[in-house]
Amino acid sequence: MLVSTKGRYALRTMVDLAVHGDGEPVKIKDIASRQGISGKYLEQIIAILSRAGFVRSIRGNQGGYYLSRQAGEYTVGMILRVTEGNLAPVDCLSTGKNPCTRQEGCVTLRLWRELDAAISGVVDRYTLEDLVQWQNEMKDHYVI
Repeated sequence: MLVSTKGRYALRTMVDLAVHGDGEPVKIKDIASRQGISGKYLEQIIAILSRAGFVRSIRGNQGGYYLSRQAGEYTVGMILRVTEGNLAPVDCLSTGKNPCTRQEGCVTLRLWRELDAAISGVVDRYTLEDLVQWQNEMKDHYVI
């Protein structure tokens, strides 16, 4: 599984909103500047997050975006799946029913299923709140 820039940037955007939101809408240009993401690309990512109901917007001069829910209610897996689609490591596990005609005799299928479960286990264990906490811990460990 390779997470694209869309998935990585969506996760960074959601963390940025959680950190800098403080009840106020956050402007796309501010997120783009802090995260080093093109404003145009960020607009596309925000549109995906908005359609999924993860973020809401306020229009106008004082407008911007904010999280629809508390940071602890979003798992990393939710955010990645909305931008990346299925996180399965192989095509035969990307849909509910395995379409592969070789699955009965496929010695590697067990490995792929275990890898799929491991990936889901990690991305579904951690929340946006965990990432915010990790970021805050990084700020507390500075070196002079």
